[in-house]
Amino acid sequence: MCEACACGAEKHAAKPRTAGLKYLCLFSGAVFFLAGLFLKLDNTARLLVFLASYILIGGEVVWQAVKNISRGQVFDENFLMSLASAGAFAIGEYPEAVAVMLFYQIGENFQERAVARSRKAISALMDIRPDFAVLLSGKKVDPADVQVGATILVRPGEKIPLDGTVIEGASALDLTALTGESLPREVSAGSEVLSGSINQNGLLTIRVDKVFGESTVSKILRLVENAEQKKAPVENFITKFARYYTPTVVGAAALLAVLPPLLISNAVFTDWLYRALTFLVVSCPCALVVSIPLSFFAGIGAASQHGILVKGSNYLDALNDAATVVFDKTGTLTRGVFSVTQVLPAENWTREKLLETAAHAELYSNHPLAVSIRRAYGKEPDRARVTQHTEIAGQGLKIKLDGKTVLAGNAKMFARENGLLPDSAFSSPPDGTVIYLAVDQKFAGAIVIADTIKPDSKQAVTELHKLGKNIALLTGDNQSVARKTAAALGITKVYAELLPQEKVERLEALSQSGGKIIFVGDGINDAPVLAASDVGVAMGGVGSDAAIEAADIVLMTDEPSKLSAAMRIARVTRRIVWQNIIFALGIKAAILLLSALGLAGMWFAVFGDVGVCFLAILNALRIMLVKPAQKSRPVL
Repeated sequence: MCEACACGAEKHAAKPRTAGLKYLCLFSGAVFFLAGLFLKLDNTARLLVFLASYILIGGEVVWQAVKNISRGQVFDENFLMSLASAGAFAIGEYPEAVAVMLFYQIGENFQERAVARSRKAISALMDIRPDFAVLLSGKKVDPADVQVGATILVRPGEKIPLDGTVIEGASALDLTALTGESLPREVSAGSEVLSGSINQNGLLTIRVDKVFGESTVSKILRLVENAEQKKAPVENFITKFARYYTPTVVGAAALLAVLPPLLISNAVFTDWLYRALTFLVVSCPCALVVSIPLSFFAGIGAASQHGILVKGSNYLDALNDAATVVFDKTGTLTRGVFSVTQVLPAENWTREKLLETAAHAELYSNHPLAVSIRRAYGKEPDRARVTQHTEIAGQGLKIKLDGKTVLAGNAKMFARENGLLPDSAFSSPPDGTVIYLAVDQKFAGAIVIADTIKPDSKQAVTELHKLGKNIALLTGDNQSVARKTAAALGITKVYAELLPQEKVERLEALSQSGGKIIFVGDGINDAPVLAASDVGVAMGGVGSDAAIEAADIVLMTDEPSKLSAAMRIARVTRRIVWQNIIFALGIKAAILLLSALGLAGMWFAVFGDVGVCFLAILNALRIMLVKPAQKSRPVL
């Protein structure tokens, strides 16, 4: 059965030639229908014209109903339409019989197009699947046949077929399909590249780092293909509802046709049969079983357009019930990369001279702090100028630079060297790790190194507060750094110096306060917490194997503000879902009552089925218009 509308799956898989034949039959049937309505024909000719119209328009529906009955699928919309229209024919209501099939088929065609449109944003990701990989020899092969360590060529305009590292060449990569970002990423020798990226303007030679099954493009495709299998609770409810609702209304229609003529004097059987047939037409649950899954497809599609991959509609819906959002710090709210944030030269020293001295002092160190200093210096230190190099464990370095003694280290080192640090150095310590420098026993200045906060982290926290969410910070970093980061972002609940298992325990404690818990993190050490939360959100999932597997939602960029965008899409999706449920059930209930009382005819019933379904689908497609940015999103 088709996931979208509980109909025969064959019609959604129709080949172009079959679809063309279907439209030809529909058009020809419509011509016969109009001829029967407006030409003056005798009874026999009129019957034949409407019968031809009925066969051309509704023959497919009747045949599908017969096939479904043979499979044990009796109570579906094909059966309801076939029974109602055949009954109308039997009592001489030829125009109504054909009209039921005509408008049903028009509605079905619209449904198929709407479902296709709602899937488009998601299925567009399928275009990132690479068709081939080019080996160094120039031979084209299937990406699945390329082994780790092999060398491949990627020409301008081609997709990168496998994750790897550039060993030769430079280019700009289009990562729109992966991350939703429009700006190209510059790469050169040593840069890591992701499968699914499009090489824009340069020939790249790439060493393959992952087999195709473990590459970024494969992981994304698995997410897309599996997303429909995990339904929101309301979807499961509608599926069960339709399963019992349809046979119930068929039974009610049968009683409506049979009992009144038996129990009421002067009751005409054809009269009540007509009411029962009208009852059947309007009872078709298409508006619900189409529009509800369609709404969630549209929500997932809208999210994917903005670089947010949702693994199932149940996770999208769960965002609405989240009371608390818990963030990891490093790599989530901060960049996760150390960099020089302040250069504080002493009197008679310049910023450039202090950086130059520090870069030479850290010449032989591979520590991340040393690397960040050399990167800030921007040049290659001159090894010839350094004649001695002594490392003092846990404290710093001592070197000879141009014959002068240079000390570079932390406060512990300088505590041994009494008098080197001015008193002001400790009065207001900067945020981050401080490297002090002295030359020939004279204080030269300090360099501050820190993991900087991401540009939109503050915006992310602010928007989540506006949405009424509680926010907490869980991190393995020390208390001081964690509290300073939290204070800068406006987060009051901070839990620091936690091991991964302690994060899980803290998360469980927070969940006791009520409401669902969302955890946002990245990296291998966050995988247990992502799995333990009600909704796990992976930051920068394209770069973290463990996170993308454990998370329920993947933000394909390193922007935490995308979470609030996902929540807005989830909120609009739920609102539209319930609008459609209330609208469809309300209209159908009213028309069912009117038809039972003989106040609504077959034409009215057609509106109650096709018209309501049409309006519900249009309402569902509004989700695709949602703009994540609060300033520009439409009023829905």
